[in-house]
Amino acid sequence: MVRLIPCGLLVAVSALAMASMFGQDFGDHSSQTLTAKAWQSHERGDLADTLAFTAKCRELYAAEAAKQQQSLTDFLPADKGHDPWALNHVGTCCFIEGQALERASRKADAVAAYRRLVDDYGYAQCWDTRGWFWQPAKAAQDRLDELEFDAAVAE
Repeated sequence: MVRLIPCGLLVAVSALAMASMFGQDFGDHSSQTLTAKAWQSHERGDLADTLAFTAKCRELYAAEAAKQQQSLTDFLPADKGHDPWALNHVGTCCFIEGQALERASRKADAVAAYRRLVDDYGYAQCWDTRGWFWQPAKAAQDRLDELEFDAAVAE
């Protein structure tokens, strides 16, 4: 019997294997550090590092992020926006992963990352250094809509 491995799982396992092979520096392993390193590696265009940092963040903090997501019924106001720290960082890492995979022309994997964000971490917020929160799941849904439209047009 042939068993298929979901693309998202394969990406995560590959990223973790690459991390141990190449010895990524996960810093203090905090969700904040992992998210910052994911952004930095994505900005450099380093897919392997980006996937390693995003996978490590999910590995360590997805359970707490899920609890924080379940406790919410809407986005928190700006003065409380940092409170669900794990949710914010894991959700942001899903967005970064989607962006990196999309840049690498791995659209099906990007869709899986964006879908995970929308479905599991919808109330995540990301602090913009210009002074406000933005919602990664809303941005991910926009990307999903565009990718699905492009796929429909291509058919």
